[in-house]
Amino acid sequence: MSSFSYRNGITSKGVGMKLDNYSSKSSSSFKSKVQSTGSSIRRSSTGSVGGGSKDDSAVSGRVRVAVRLRPRNAEEMVADADFADCVELQPELKRLKIRKNNWDSDTYEFDEVLTEFASQKRVYEVVAKPVVESVLDGYNGTIMAYGQTGTGKTYTLGRLGEEDTAGRGIMVRALENILAEISHETDAVSVSYFQLYMETVQDLIDPANDNISIVEDPRNGDVSLPGVTLVEIRDQKSFVELLRIGEANRFAANTKLNTESSRSHAILMVHLKRSIKGRNSSLSTESTGKTLKAPIVRKSKLVIVDLAGSERVEKSGSEGHTFEEAKSINLSLSALGKCINALAENSAHVPVRDSKLTRLLRDSFGGTARTSLIITVGPSPRHRGETSSTIMFGQRAMKVENMLKIKEEFDYKSLSRKLDVQLDKLVAEHERQQKAFQDEVERIALEAQKRVADAERNYADALEEEKLKCQKDYAESIKKLEEQWAEKQEKHGQRKVKFGPVDDGIDQKSNSELSTSGEVAKIKKTLQNEILLRKAAEAEVNNLRNQLTQWKKTEAARNDEISQLHKLVEDEAHQKARLEEEIAILRSQLLQISFEADQTRRNLDIGGNGELSGSLDSLIPQVKHQQPRDSGDGEKASMVKLFEQVGLHKILSLLEADDADVRIHAVKVVANLAAEETNQEKIVEAGGLTSLLTLLRSSNDETIHRVAAGAIANLAMNETNQELIMSQGGISLLSFTAANAEDPQTLRMVAGAIANLCGNDKLQVKLRAEGGIMALLGMVSCRHPDVLAQVARGIANFAKCESRAISTQGIKAGKSLLIEDGALPWIVQNANNEASQIRRHIELALCHLAQHEANTKDMINGGALWELVRISRDCSREDIRTLAYRTLKSSPSFQAELKRQRIDYG
Repeated sequence: MSSFSYRNGITSKGVGMKLDNYSSKSSSSFKSKVQSTGSSIRRSSTGSVGGGSKDDSAVSGRVRVAVRLRPRNAEEMVADADFADCVELQPELKRLKIRKNNWDSDTYEFDEVLTEFASQKRVYEVVAKPVVESVLDGYNGTIMAYGQTGTGKTYTLGRLGEEDTAGRGIMVRALENILAEISHETDAVSVSYFQLYMETVQDLIDPANDNISIVEDPRNGDVSLPGVTLVEIRDQKSFVELLRIGEANRFAANTKLNTESSRSHAILMVHLKRSIKGRNSSLSTESTGKTLKAPIVRKSKLVIVDLAGSERVEKSGSEGHTFEEAKSINLSLSALGKCINALAENSAHVPVRDSKLTRLLRDSFGGTARTSLIITVGPSPRHRGETSSTIMFGQRAMKVENMLKIKEEFDYKSLSRKLDVQLDKLVAEHERQQKAFQDEVERIALEAQKRVADAERNYADALEEEKLKCQKDYAESIKKLEEQWAEKQEKHGQRKVKFGPVDDGIDQKSNSELSTSGEVAKIKKTLQNEILLRKAAEAEVNNLRNQLTQWKKTEAARNDEISQLHKLVEDEAHQKARLEEEIAILRSQLLQISFEADQTRRNLDIGGNGELSGSLDSLIPQVKHQQPRDSGDGEKASMVKLFEQVGLHKILSLLEADDADVRIHAVKVVANLAAEETNQEKIVEAGGLTSLLTLLRSSNDETIHRVAAGAIANLAMNETNQELIMSQGGISLLSFTAANAEDPQTLRMVAGAIANLCGNDKLQVKLRAEGGIMALLGMVSCRHPDVLAQVARGIANFAKCESRAISTQGIKAGKSLLIEDGALPWIVQNANNEASQIRRHIELALCHLAQHEANTKDMINGGALWELVRISRDCSREDIRTLAYRTLKSSPSFQAELKRQRIDYG
């Protein structure tokens, strides 16, 4: 027999724990439903509490509720030994009975009924496993425990099970299931762990981060916590260590009902990102003609909520700070109950903004998450009322319908990284090829120049040799002919001397003539041969000249080839420049694709597959050129027309534009829209108030400060908006703006906003603590009548709220905060101001301050009594004159001072 123990120390000895192998039918049915509907891509934004619009891509899913009974602890076994349990379970029928007395009981049905013997494993499989499987399929999921303090909520959800693995809670088992199903190469799991304590969000992983703001996306209403620590989980051991750190930092206290009672709501958020295998989106680019495949990822979120236990102060014995904690816990749980009641009754308004808890859980009830609620109850008849209240909470939660949606989107970041790597590789390869090509061109050019030079040199040498040879042969031939001719002449002369006179005989003469003609013929033949040789030499010279001309043509062709190679190099350089331009175009197209995907996702959320009516690029000139030219109705009409054509979300997005002129035009449009009461709620819901406060904080432009303060003043006319402005530090920002402003119109807008906030009874203490009154008094140095009128109006509103709070709410009267902050001298000084607007507000402020005896002494010493007497006699407005008269008559201190001064005031 093992003992059943909880984190809070409640133990039941002798009660056996039974381990059951339980398979949830609801898990399998949900999985089949997801498989049947998960074939098509669904892109959706997170819904909000209140249902939102339902589309065909959503899967209906009612909130599933299970009830778990805690066994009796040692104290109850002694105190309730003579009494039967107030709860009777029928798990086979999934029913629970609450006994009113011995003969009467109420019966309730739930999705699951878990007895005190149910193991932690069965609780996980029945309550949490269907939700975890839906989160793995791409849906958001919520698991929440609700019940009276000391009934085992933290034991069910957050037990680590280090000593006994069978005692592991839902948090540990859920992460085990998720880590076993995902791929660590393509999927990612990250976890944040925080608590909601006294309406402040505090990080349990980093306790120093103790005031985290909740941010709502104005486009789709998603709630996020940008300041919370987000830890990526790779193994179960690191997750258990994270839970141990978080539990050590969580607030707990000792009460009569629980020795370790949780004093905060603990929330574990598990963010899951999974890549869908075999699913890519083809995106074509015009510049390259190639098709890019963007991977598709599913982003889902599992929220596990360990609510602090509801308690009655008379039973828990809470007092002091513990009492304040109990009030905060009960208020937040009450706000959650109101939201669930409104959803169960299909109410048109769901008060989701009443508590930070309901804002954080807006997707869990009436949103897009699959929600499973486990309510824990105890058996003691002494707590029958708390048990009945818990059961009714679960019954109402079962009526809430959620519309489950898969959130799929293109993984453009991964695609961008791949494209960057590919581009880097292509650029490097191109540079290598270009370098190799340039080296090859230079080598070919050098080789061609060398070959041309060698050819020219060889041809010149050969031509010179042939020329010298021909000249030598020609000279030798001439010399030889001359020698032969000389020999012939010499022989001819000798013959003449030898043969004597001509008349020696006819025969001798004829023989001599025949010999001479033979020699001449021989010489002619030799000359002909020489001429032929000369022609052959000239032909060879011409041939050599032709060859030289041919080589010169070849050299010119090589030069042309070199020029073409240089041209190719220049073409490569131009091609490189074009590639770099295409790289820039690809990057810009990637950004454009991301923007168009966001536009498409928003369009699909609205309920259609058509194209959006406009883009952000067309919005900027639209805002710049559609400034109001006329005042009055024409200006309002143009604002309404612009509001209808452009859309509020696009106008608000321009408040963050880089162009200062665009920001100024956008904030002017928002200020004009905020002047209409019908637009104020839409602006606040879309995040416009947060954007305006951000502009006051970040911008240094006086025009932006003036227009933004005017828009905030318009929004501050609504009581709900006043509380939002104060919760977001608006009064501090307005005070800072007033301290640094020099333009009277800017001061008038800031004073008007603070004056509107002064009219809220609930905000007076906080407004004064954050410097609101001192900011008003600081602006009087401007001396501009419009600024002073707004300051006077703020002081009158503040004094009126103080008077009303004391007279109607029974608050203990004390000295006015205005008097404590030194406003009385300025009030008295301006009570008879020439400007009627200033004088009227100051007279009202004096009348309200004078209605309480705690202020009379300071007012008498400061000279305010004589101003009241003047007002009661000379004021132009009868209502103020009557109020001053009644105040003087009803105040004993004023009457005594008038008698002392011997002033007859009857």
